[in-house]
Amino acid sequence: MTDPTPDSQDEAVFGRPDGVTGSFAGAPSPGRPAPTVAAPDPVLAEAFGKPEGVSETLQRDPLAQKPDETVVEPADPWRDPESGVALAGPALTEQSAPTPVDPGPKLGVRDLLTGRRVHWWALMSLAIVAILVGVAGGLIGRWTAEVATPLNSNSVKLNVDDSGDDGDGTRVTKVADAMEQAVVTIEVRTAGGGETGSGFVIDKSGYIATNNHVVSMAANDRSAKTEVVFADRTRVPARLVGRDPKTDLAVIKVDDVQNLTVSKLGDSSKVEIGEDVVAFGAPLGLSKTVTTGIVSAVDRPVPLRPDATSDTDAVINAIQTDAAINPGNSGGPLVDSQARVIGVNTAIQSATGGSVGLGFAIPINEARPVFERLISGGKMTHPTIGLTTATVRNDRVFGAQVRDVADGSAAARAGLREGDVITKFNGRDIEGADELTVAVRTSKIDEAVKFTYWREGRTFDGSITPVSD
Repeated sequence: MTDPTPDSQDEAVFGRPDGVTGSFAGAPSPGRPAPTVAAPDPVLAEAFGKPEGVSETLQRDPLAQKPDETVVEPADPWRDPESGVALAGPALTEQSAPTPVDPGPKLGVRDLLTGRRVHWWALMSLAIVAILVGVAGGLIGRWTAEVATPLNSNSVKLNVDDSGDDGDGTRVTKVADAMEQAVVTIEVRTAGGGETGSGFVIDKSGYIATNNHVVSMAANDRSAKTEVVFADRTRVPARLVGRDPKTDLAVIKVDDVQNLTVSKLGDSSKVEIGEDVVAFGAPLGLSKTVTTGIVSAVDRPVPLRPDATSDTDAVINAIQTDAAINPGNSGGPLVDSQARVIGVNTAIQSATGGSVGLGFAIPINEARPVFERLISGGKMTHPTIGLTTATVRNDRVFGAQVRDVADGSAAARAGLREGDVITKFNGRDIEGADELTVAVRTSKIDEAVKFTYWREGRTFDGSITPVSD
């Protein structure tokens, strides 16, 4: 394929000029003037022209120094505000060491004190005055020391009032003296732990009363060792005679101990609220501890439940006292003002685990038959009526509501049925299940007692005969 022939217009625009036949133009035609270059502007020539004496064709480095150019440094660039940035020495020159000066003669006392402005006679006068002042001060100090009362003395003797009658102590002192030898500390040790409690001698043969929860570990572990510590620190091995988890009472025995002091037992039925009492025992292991208080309440139902160290499961009909009782007092005696045992210290109620004035003791009238039965080796029995109850308190009735009645039990024979609420039993007002448990346990086997119960809004009276469990 060949290019088409250009038209006249394209040829006029892109064609060769007239008279040119080759690829490059020849000499200008005589008829056309040659172009000339005008002289450069003086400012541009100075800025971009070659320096004088330089024949290189490339422009020189503006920062390069001319061959004959010399830089004149100012004498002190720090003093020249027009000087540029350049490396130089520090602004401050090092100071030369000062020329040593002769110290001259040493100053004397006169020069030091007065600068040679005071005469010698004046200095002597001042010295005399100072001596006189010192002597006067010493004389005055000696005089005041002789006149003032001395701080220490070897002749002072403290007065002791020994005019009182020896042995004429307070009532608590007399009670403590009477009971001290009868109270013991009981220690039970096993391979996995131990228990500390208290007890009191109830017979000269060596029988000692205490709580079941004090000796439970010994009863359940044949390897356990039980020791009794008397008031004179004598330690004697002890054996378990018997125990009753349902009343939290127990009896242990020591052998071959002479001249035992036996406790006197009182009558807990005659205990009055407000009368003075003394609690004995070893709280927190501190033996021979005595605390005092009053009887705060009687017939207080207190439940005792099994735990890791005790199988006691009982509700005691307690004497409440504010005498301080703590763990370790358990099994010790609660004594009246005549040194008679009226209760067995058993429990406390406390949010902190320590005494807050809520201590409870089993009445001795209820404990004594249990001790006698355990010592005789007889089988422990307890009265029961054959039902389970729960505390109910609402706007209609307070009492122990029957939840279940055993077939053929004393309760079934008395006509009680589920839903009945027992409000009175054997003359005792019942306001909860624990109080009914205490009332039944303190009744007698095979002896009929009166009771009152509520059923569907009506109150009924009945008779029931507890049987042995």
